[in-house]
Amino acid sequence: QVQLVESGGGLVQPGGSLRLSCAASGNMFRINDMGWYRRAPGKQRELVARISTGGITNYADSVKGRFTISRDNAKKTVYLQMNSLKPEDTAVYYCNADVVPSYSRSSFNYWGQGTQVTVSS
Repeated sequence: QVQLVESGGGLVQPGGSLRLSCAASGNMFRINDMGWYRRAPGKQRELVARISTGGITNYADSVKGRFTISRDNAKKTVYLQMNSLKPEDTAVYYCNADVVPSYSRSSFNYWGQGTQVTVSS
């Protein structure tokens, strides 16, 4: 079974930084795109950033210039470096990955359990 486990969330003051990590485990043939989504209270889930296997990145306009997504394929891990955090960044952040399991030739979309990020003074 493929699992995504996030870590690195917490409480930080405005202007501070956090680094989120998401490690994939299980029997995988290949990991395709990986990304981070977030859901703030009372709001819809939204894309924060995503990164392809080739390193092509995409960011929500609200985080451009502040967040950086990266991945370490050897570690099967995707990261989200969050700088200059704002209260509006407060949300549960979810890791997402498009994965081809070892038993399949088709990809499936997997989600982590979520990690809370709270930006408050």
